[in-house]
Amino acid sequence: MDVTRAGDAPTTPGPADWFTGDVLIDAAAVPGEGSRAAAAIVHFAPGARTAWHTHPHGQTILVTEGIGRCQRRGGPVTEIQTGDRVFFAPGEDHWHGAAPDRRMAHLAVHQVDDAGQAVVWGAHVSDDEYGA
Repeated sequence: MDVTRAGDAPTTPGPADWFTGDVLIDAAAVPGEGSRAAAAIVHFAPGARTAWHTHPHGQTILVTEGIGRCQRRGGPVTEIQTGDRVFFAPGEDHWHGAAPDRRMAHLAVHQVDDAGQAVVWGAHVSDDEYGA
């Protein structure tokens, strides 16, 4: 058993290569010791969003507060809100983030592959794509 006390794991800013806008990340599960599970609570300021990205084993997000948006490549921009759960299939190019005038937080859950990689990052989501 390994207990991480509140405050022992720092909140980290979302890297500018992965996000547009102000984003804060709290690790919830870190893979290791035979586990492939990874999870994070991600806090998005209004208008903040991920870049386009894929996950080798897919990803589930559970909106824990606020209103957000998500989109898979070629699909419509979809509004999501507290309590909504979204599954992105393995290899599905997508993005997610807050609504323009509302913050949003979600729990993101995914697995790492054999090389320890959980995500492949792509280009930033343009303002036109975000506003579609």
